Amino acid sequence: MAVEVLDTLGLKCPQPVLKIAVRAPDMKPGDVLEILGDCPTFEKDVRIWCERLGKLFLSIKDEGNDKKRIQIQF
Repeated sequence: MAVEVLDTLGLKCPQPVLKIAVRAPDMKPGDVLEILGDCPTFEKDVRIWCERLGKLFLSIKDEGNDKKRIQIQF
């Protein structure tokens, strides 16, 4: 199981989810992608993406200053 980090700070919807979608084909089952984001709809967008593609939304951590760290498992 690998953990990869994707920084989407400063990107606005829908760019963070598009970046996740580009990275997804390289992820193996069980891998974790940790995404940093500060878009107002970041959490909602990632949750919807996970539901639609059957990925597991593991955790969310508020980093302050509108930054969030989300982990999803493939």
